[in-house]
Amino acid sequence: MNNSKYKKSAQGTCYHLYNRGNNKRKIFVDDNDYKFYLNRLERVCKKYNFALISYCLMPNHIHLIVKQEGGFSPSKFISSLHTSYSMMFNKKYDLVGHLFQDRFKQKIISDDRYMKNLIIYIHYNPVKDKICNLPKEYRWSSYLEYIKGKFLENNSGICKHELIEKYGFKGQSFEEFIKSAQHITSRRCF
Repeated sequence: MNNSKYKKSAQGTCYHLYNRGNNKRKIFVDDNDYKFYLNRLERVCKKYNFALISYCLMPNHIHLIVKQEGGFSPSKFISSLHTSYSMMFNKKYDLVGHLFQDRFKQKIISDDRYMKNLIIYIHYNPVKDKICNLPKEYRWSSYLEYIKGKFLENNSGICKHELIEKYGFKGQSFEEFIKSAQHITSRRCF
């Protein structure tokens, strides 16, 4: 079926999935919101057989880099994740209606260079938005997992480490690689 409503998907493909709050509003208000999203993300990855490569949860938008390892599409994966998160959020804050703006966006990651640039870009998102000075100061991304294997207290580390290593940085530590590639953060790479 070639209907533009449906996004393309194939087992083994890596994707950049992103979305923002309706009317650019916050989708995370407090730490428990971020923790709930990460816990749901981990469960949905397992349920739909997706490997999480990298993530950054910003106050009003999300970036996920995932690999489809089974037959479920990214649409099924993100729909499950965002439906359950939206239900929790609306109930908690006594809201109704859509939390996320439109359908999520999906880009196929076609090569390793694009993957590396995208990983740099999403980890620098909090710096670019002036939330922190360095990526390692931001709690709601996979940056600390990349450089230290350090995880949130309620999270055992949700990124697939073999994929982190696959997109490794040729002998450099992740932190050194990020510092050497800061020029990428000044432009959109997707």
